Amino acid sequence: MKTIRASEIGSFLYCRRAWFYQRQGVESANTAEMASGTELHYRHGRRVLVNSCLQGLAYLLLLTSLALLTVYAIDLLMK
Repeated sequence: MKTIRASEIGSFLYCRRAWFYQRQGVESANTAEMASGTELHYRHGRRVLVNSCLQGLAYLLLLTSLALLTVYAIDLLMK
């Protein structure tokens, strides 16, 4: 018995005919468009990752500046 993967179930639910053709080994007619879409999703994922890292860095810098401001204010009050 062949194991059915979750991605195959998703493919079946999206388009039964495409799923059947894929199971029969029929090559898709729009491989160039699919490759282009895969590349687009890859670039988008990289942008999301970079933006998430930059947002984390921004929060770190904000917390650092607030800590330094607190230390400076305490130092002024102690004098």
